[in-house]
Amino acid sequence: QVQLVESGGGLVQAGGSLRLSCAASGRTFSSYVMGWFRQAPGKEREFVAAIAKSGGNTNYANSVKGRFTISRDNNKNTVYLRMSSLKPEDTAVYYCAARSGAILKEDREEYDYWGQGTQVTVSS
Repeated sequence: QVQLVESGGGLVQAGGSLRLSCAASGRTFSSYVMGWFRQAPGKEREFVAAIAKSGGNTNYANSVKGRFTISRDNNKNTVYLRMSSLKPEDTAVYYCAARSGAILKEDREEYDYWGQGTQVTVSS
């Protein structure tokens, strides 16, 4: 089991930046691929980014590529999502997730553990 707790969400103007954090406890953090997903009202939960266990490989949704950066610190059991050039369409609840496999999957069904989410609101 691993427990995930997100933080860092809030209200920001379009063009601004935020950094989300996800702290993990429980089993060895470095054993998991970590991902970020988001869910806007009335929409499906969608993939945002994923990072390999060692942090050496990343994957991004096309909608955030070049604006968002995922990173992790295995010594602190934490994964981050740096979001820049935010747009109103980035407004959503952001979730971090962990999966035991090695592939940086984009399908939410492939992730085993989830946090409770943190709200990000981008005003125009």
